[in-house]
Amino acid sequence: MTNDTVDQMNRQIEDTVAGPARTYASLVLDHVEQLASLQLEAARAYTEAGLQQARAALEVANPADLQSYVENQQKVARVLSERIKGDVEKVAALNQTFAQNAQKLTQDSAGKASTAAEEGTRQATRTAAKSQ
Repeated sequence: MTNDTVDQMNRQIEDTVAGPARTYASLVLDHVEQLASLQLEAARAYTEAGLQQARAALEVANPADLQSYVENQQKVARVLSERIKGDVEKVAALNQTFAQNAQKLTQDSAGKASTAAEEGTRQATRTAAKSQ
């Protein structure tokens, strides 16, 4: 094989396999990082809410405190349910963005592979014609 042929094969492998694989791996790592960040943020918020409620429960000393504590639980439940809803929406948006980016990468890679295959066929045809 000539150096030109080897260089062309290397470019085709880079364009159709190695490059897209690196891009996809980067896309996956970014997605995992974003999900982990969101999960850590949520865990921190839920932990703080739980600890606040535990401290509030320790402050209950009489029936009036208990009534106030129980009434506050409804507010806390409402706030936490809104937080959970928001977190679920964030995860859904992250997953949708990831899926769209992965699909675009797949389409781009398929187009490059098709182009490389066509170029390979043309070069093989030219090489065969020269050897005749």
